[in-house]
Formats: sequence, structure tokens, C-alpha cells
Amino acid sequence: MDACCLNRPFDDQNQDRVRVETEAILNILEYCQNGEWILVGSGALDFELAQCPDSVKLAGIRMLYDVVQNRLATTEQVKARSRELQQQGLTFFDSLHVAFAEAYQLDVFLTTDDKLQRAASVIGLEVRVANPVIWFMEVI
Repeated sequence: MDACCLNRPFDDQNQDRVRVETEAILNILEYCQNGEWILVGSGALDFELAQCPDSVKLAGIRMLYDVVQNRLATTEQVKARSRELQQQGLTFFDSLHVAFAEAYQLDVFLTTDDKLQRAASVIGLEVRVANPVIWFMEVI
């Protein structure tokens, strides 16, 4: 799950899409909290989340992020793959998140970022990149 997902519950809930994505994300986090699924984090995600300028929002994000059961270590493989992905058009943080997901053979990388999902669909990644609503509907 990327920073977009963890921020989603704190976005404007008057938009239908935001509200539906928030529900899916909170349900996924509940499954993780109950030990049915595993949410992983990384130093890159820690750093990206810490950039939130709103201290109240950041406190809420950190509460959601406490569900993380495992923090992935940054390896040379992750760094190298991140550089490759940046050359293919992904942003710095997106490339790191995807590189972590690939290196650790995660089942899915969830994001609400449409641009990232489109880019991932043409790059040919070793991990599935999906919107949390679509993924959650598939697995339940």
C-alpha cells in the first residue's frame, strides 16, 4: 500500500470515488490488523509519509500505518530496480515502492494513483499494481 492509500481516509470524503476507496482501504487494514493479511512498510514509505505538512493528518496516517507488521529492508537490488523504473517513467517514490514489492515478491501493490497504475500496465512489472477497491472486490 502506498502513501496515496494511507492518505485517502483523510481526503475530501464528499467525492464518491474517495469515499469508496476509503472504505476499501479501511477494510483491507482491518483484515491486516486481524492477522488475515499482512501489510508491509519500508523506509521509503516511512520517509514519504513523514513529508505530510499537516500534523493532525500525519497523526491519523501514523495510526493507520501502525498496522504494518514487517518493514522491508532496502537492498542493492531494490535500489538498482528503482533506478531502472525511474528510467521507464516512474517517480522516485513510486519506483522505490514497486522495486520493494518486486524484490520481496509481494502479492500486490495497492495505490489510488491512476497515473502509476497506467504506467505500471505498460512497463511489465513482476508485481501486480492495483486500485484497492478493485483488488478488495476480487479477493472477498
